[in-house]
Amino acid sequence: MNPVTDRMKWANALSTRASLEAAVKDVVEQTQLALQTPADLGLVFISSAFASEYSRLLPLLREHLSLPLLLGCSGGGVIGVDSDGEIQEIEGEPALSLTLARLPDVKLHTFYISADDLPDLDSSPSQWVDLVGVSPEAHPDFILLADPMFSGINDLLQGLDYAYPAAVKVGGLANGNAAGGGNLFCDGRLHRGGVVGLALSGNVVIEAIVAQGCRPIGHPYRVAEGDRNIMLKLEEQIDATDATTAGYGKLSTPLEALQRLLQDLSEDDRELAQHSLFVGVAQSEFKQLLEPGDFLIRNLLGVDPRAGAMAIGDRVRSGQRIQFHLRDAETSADDLETLLKRYQAQGSDAASPVGALMFSCVGRGEGLYGEPNFDSHLFSRYIRDIPLSGFFCGGEIGPVGNSTFLHGYTSVFGICRDKNC
Repeated sequence: MNPVTDRMKWANALSTRASLEAAVKDVVEQTQLALQTPADLGLVFISSAFASEYSRLLPLLREHLSLPLLLGCSGGGVIGVDSDGEIQEIEGEPALSLTLARLPDVKLHTFYISADDLPDLDSSPSQWVDLVGVSPEAHPDFILLADPMFSGINDLLQGLDYAYPAAVKVGGLANGNAAGGGNLFCDGRLHRGGVVGLALSGNVVIEAIVAQGCRPIGHPYRVAEGDRNIMLKLEEQIDATDATTAGYGKLSTPLEALQRLLQDLSEDDRELAQHSLFVGVAQSEFKQLLEPGDFLIRNLLGVDPRAGAMAIGDRVRSGQRIQFHLRDAETSADDLETLLKRYQAQGSDAASPVGALMFSCVGRGEGLYGEPNFDSHLFSRYIRDIPLSGFFCGGEIGPVGNSTFLHGYTSVFGICRDKNC
């Protein structure tokens, strides 16, 4: 490869102009000036403050910019790089973010999927491959943007994992109008439902950081009895600090286990548990000593005080391990920083990232931290000098373990780099 002319390059610009015409002109001029080469791909995110003008975005972009492929959506907020080179998270105000990417030796394929297009979950992997239009032998990674009213999102993620088990899949649910729906942009069309996606293969890698913002409390438990999404009986793990001797003992209802756990918490954590208690479901069946990041965090939906049973926002099965978790701003910050440090430590032998996307829950941002730009600035402290863009979602898509899930209260980062350099 020619290290000067054939390297991947990303550029992003963010505009907060109240006029959509002015905002489009701003971001196109700034990204083209920064990229200094024809772009292969555009990624655009527009805030809900422009909700009445979504249909005008693509025609305005076409007036100023010619692109082979374009993907994007509306969001509850928009993330990008301002004219001073600072990453900003704009919430509740007009904002437009445009990324242009030069991707030599990368094959790009966009697609649109409606709810009626989805194969049966019992279908063969080939039907999911036909739906997307990319061979698994191409080893693609995916960016997925979905309307929040798309009821088949979990089936889609499960099907894509089935057909493309090695692929990284990141993205989020669009957010952007009073009716709760989102607006999706794929090449020259505006879609008001379904899913738009981009498959990237060839000399490209997308790596994911999924910060769920929780910390475990107490010991893990094993589900001794469960029915669909209801935990009926739990076994408490004992000797959990020693992975070679860890076992399970006392059998109790989930409510009894939680009541014992609450007695051992600090006063602050007991108060936090009143409104920010979650259940983490371990994704590895074999790892003995579980750590933060080993769990898929799910909402606690309700408790039956008579039976002591507990319903969570996912299916459970006997033998799975769970652990109660808490979430607050400090925990969320610590979780993301831990994951960024881990990524930084593991990346010494890889090519440097050239660009990144951030899909963050509308429940994070300034409302969680009490200050703007927290997650994006923490990201840029560890992964420096690359364009970061994205939006605030109604649900975030990213991997935990070997599977892809729809999350809440999460920041998912998709980090792009050359595969071969």
